[in-house]
Amino acid sequence: DRRWISAAGAFEAAALEAEAVKDLRAAKYWAQAGNAWIAAAEPAKARAALDAALASGALTGLELGEAHLDRARALVAAGDLASARVDLDQAVLHAAADPMAWLLSATLARRTGDIPLAQRHIKEALDRAGDDASVQLEAGNIAAMARDEAAAKLAWEKAVQLAPQSPQAAAARAALQQFAAPQ
Repeated sequence: DRRWISAAGAFEAAALEAEAVKDLRAAKYWAQAGNAWIAAAEPAKARAALDAALASGALTGLELGEAHLDRARALVAAGDLASARVDLDQAVLHAAADPMAWLLSATLARRTGDIPLAQRHIKEALDRAGDDASVQLEAGNIAAMARDEAAAKLAWEKAVQLAPQSPQAAAARAALQQFAAPQ
């Protein structure tokens, strides 16, 4: 989308200007540029901007965690799951209150076959955002991978109940079909 590309360029320009005058806000501008590049489906550009944000050392706390989370998203989009794991580990450390950090960490753990980690991290996401259909959908996916049919069904049904018209509900309904009685 052109708007995201334009926004990313504007944030990068602001970051460069801020760096030129030693303004500590440069790291925040780089992080915002990275987020805009992710939205524009440009993971390599997102990673470069987020690398700059993180390399500055100026981000702390939640901002640091969110930058790691965004870089992990860019890395997953680029197919670098091992590096994404490193960033997600930092994201859950520095942005522990953000359910998205836990959700994405759990999802990556499931995708890479680390079911114990996926189970621990989806529990954290559920504790923070159990009313989110995306969290319930992933909880069902993880339960299914762990061969816990009852928990999988419960989570997928909850995803449908929470947001019946959403893509998450459609995915949950499709997943539930595997348990439907043959006609």
